[in-house]
Amino acid sequence: MLKKTVSGFMAGVLISIGGSVYLACADKVIGAVFFSVALLCICFKGYSLFTGKVGFLPEKCDGEALSVLLLGLLGNAVGTIACGYLLRFAIPSIGAAAEVLCQAKLDNQALWQTLVRALFCGILMYLAVSIYRDKKTPLAIVFCIPVFILSGFEHSIADLYYFAASGIVSLRAFLFLMVVIAGNAAGGVLLPLLAKIGQGRETT
Repeated sequence: MLKKTVSGFMAGVLISIGGSVYLACADKVIGAVFFSVALLCICFKGYSLFTGKVGFLPEKCDGEALSVLLLGLLGNAVGTIACGYLLRFAIPSIGAAAEVLCQAKLDNQALWQTLVRALFCGILMYLAVSIYRDKKTPLAIVFCIPVFILSGFEHSIADLYYFAASGIVSLRAFLFLMVVIAGNAAGGVLLPLLAKIGQGRETT
């Protein structure tokens, strides 16, 4: 259990670093491209990232897979929240940028819109990791990460970091994050579930 949680924690730290460079960049295109370094390092090191693993549940959904996923998510949350609060005070400009970003998310999105944004992020995260795993190339990561960021899609682990760095603590923020987690999960399993349905029909 500790190993799975620590693996998730390290992934959370790396997502926090990706989120930090995004917040620090005046040019958001450049920031979005550099954010991809986080997922590249996570995949190269084999750390446990919720949004990178949830899409593989349709392949293997048993106690072990669920344990890896949920303990990884716990580690992701601890890692991003710890880094968020630490960097909020160590680099005040990051905290200020995170506060502006998170307040805009809360003010400008209905929860159903957040769910849709998170669903599409989940699709792209699944594609990025599955192509990396199957084709042994990081190209999908390099392209999918900037695409989801610049499209305004919501990534639950990155949002955990942003909200921690922003200092915003409220019921609305909690609900927002829960909706993003649910949307990422739904988006992550969507394509593999459809593929399984398609394969099932081909064999009948």
